[in-house]
Amino acid sequence: MPVVYAVAFLLWVGLVWAEFVFVVPFAIPAALVAAACAGVGRFFLVAWRALTATTVDGPSPVPRPAAGSRDPAYPQYLLGQVWRDAWAVTLGTVPWCLERARWGVTTLTARMLALPQGLALFPLWLALCAGVLVAALPLAVAGLVFAAVTVLVAGVGLVGWSVCVVVLGAVERLWAAYRRILLACPHPGCYQRLALPAYACPRCDARHFRLIPNRLGALHHVCRCGARLPTMILLGRFRLSAYCPHCERRLPGRIGRARVEPLPFVGGPAAGKTTLMFLAVRALRAGAAEAGGRAEFAEARDARVYADALTELDGGGRPAKTGPELPAATMLDLALPAGHRILYLFDPAGELHTGATRVERLRYLDHGEALLFVIDPFALPELRPALSREERLLVEAATATSEEDPADTLQRLLTDLRSRDDQGRQRRIAVVVTKADVLRRTSVGQGVDENVRGWLEGVGLGNTIRTLERTAGEVRYLASGLDTPPAALADLFGWAAGLPIGGQRREPTGAERPGSTSPATDLAYEHLVWGAPTGPEEAAGRAARPAEDPPAGDRPADARPAEDPPAEDPPADARSARDRSANARPAENPLTDDAPTDARPADARPAVDRPAAGRTATGRTADAAGRAATERSVAADQGDPWRAAGRPGRLIPLGYQLGRGALLTALLVLGPAALLLLGLAGYARFH
Repeated sequence: MPVVYAVAFLLWVGLVWAEFVFVVPFAIPAALVAAACAGVGRFFLVAWRALTATTVDGPSPVPRPAAGSRDPAYPQYLLGQVWRDAWAVTLGTVPWCLERARWGVTTLTARMLALPQGLALFPLWLALCAGVLVAALPLAVAGLVFAAVTVLVAGVGLVGWSVCVVVLGAVERLWAAYRRILLACPHPGCYQRLALPAYACPRCDARHFRLIPNRLGALHHVCRCGARLPTMILLGRFRLSAYCPHCERRLPGRIGRARVEPLPFVGGPAAGKTTLMFLAVRALRAGAAEAGGRAEFAEARDARVYADALTELDGGGRPAKTGPELPAATMLDLALPAGHRILYLFDPAGELHTGATRVERLRYLDHGEALLFVIDPFALPELRPALSREERLLVEAATATSEEDPADTLQRLLTDLRSRDDQGRQRRIAVVVTKADVLRRTSVGQGVDENVRGWLEGVGLGNTIRTLERTAGEVRYLASGLDTPPAALADLFGWAAGLPIGGQRREPTGAERPGSTSPATDLAYEHLVWGAPTGPEEAAGRAARPAEDPPAGDRPADARPAEDPPAEDPPADARSARDRSANARPAENPLTDDAPTDARPADARPAVDRPAAGRTATGRTADAAGRAATERSVAADQGDPWRAAGRPGRLIPLGYQLGRGALLTALLVLGPAALLLLGLAGYARFH
């Protein structure tokens, strides 16, 4: 019996020796390769599932930006989500490998070490377990390789993306500097100068306060709703609805693409600022159309106010007096072949210029480089005593006058402007003498059209004029009345806005049209001034109208006639006189198709007056068509917001999908290539 045990023991020893010699050397590498391949395969499977997911709640969730943040947009993929994706792949791979290794060792132990076969299979069990455990080393090396590939992809991508952000930001700033873009809030109580507006998402209306190339994206920011918002004006950012970041009120459309040009009207109460503004807007719209451009209101509210004012003027009335509250800008989008401006026309109540503390509240004066100084000639202290009794009665019946000395108004304005960094320096100042149509009918007003500057010096404003000329780089003068040709107003306001209209349009001169030469000539003149006739009846009516004297023609800037009834209601006796003469008054001036002339005696009105019936039938029809077109244009700009491209909110941004695709490609290509190179290097080193 001992012999049998001895023989069995020897056989067992030989079997174990044979397993260690012939089986274990192959079992360990086989187990190692199998375990390593299982771990790498698991890594690629998890990476494929995580990096090909397109929904925000996939294997690697994408957190949506907070709804109440200042910039509810997804950050750039390489700055955050790439590391969350790498961590998600790691969490899906390493715990699985550890659990599989524990399960493998446990299973091998339970099945191979059970007696009696465990005595014979012990070497094989040991080899397999050793192979599984040793596989942790190549798997760790593979993990480091994949981590290095991820860092490499992220690093290269971040470098390229950072270069794009810097270059695009520089391009945006250089473009804005070249175009001299100025951004400012037009709303009362704010008037802040802006570095960047807040833009509203056209899908969810979320406000984005830093929509520029930055950490949230170079070319686009992706809103939390999935909309892709351009980060540059050159990419179409101006199409988005813009809001002031300070007062959160709406800014005009296309702001940022064109320079905002504040044009404040400075003058005392009843100086005629409001009517001057409306007639200037009408002149700019007509001048821009003739120059091949356009002038449209940025807000439907302004278009309605303008239409109501024209209706009031057409009916022989005057615009309502401006209220004492801080003014909101009338915003006019002026686009000409020579350039583009968004005009902020500030028409404050004259009372706001009658006290230093009131002027200080007009903070829009801090931003502009041009202003319009409106002078009521009948407010000049040296002019009033020079009027005869008949002339004073004439002035009182024709218009209300300001009680504020223009010199005092200017002094308060300049005192406030000197608080600016540039000491209130202006590039352009337009000096407008209003109510010139009434002024010309007085003895002291003779010659005002030929030399406005000299006339102002003659009535005691010499020091004021010289102060203005020291303050501004250029000063222009205009005498404005109800009979002022629109070309004169358009040229002056275009110059003040930095977009001269002169030279881009052609006005008929007296030499070209010395009177009514023929029905054909008259009809061509009507077409130039009034537009094309709307039908044969209107064309026939125009041809049958009596001849007219030529308009004032093109005059120098300092000698043009002017415009402007005051904003205040006339005295009761003036209203009675106007009502008594309503049935006998001629029609309005054809060149100022909305300017009333009923405040003047019939024998003192300009020679360019038109029969009332013709003006009513033609001019008001044209006005109504123009107003309707303006309303439709503004409604189209504001009612149908730009449709931004994008994806549904449940899907990840396109940039995230592209970034994940690039990372997955690098892992599938660069990862195995690096592992192969490491394996060959190790084989060559230890062979």
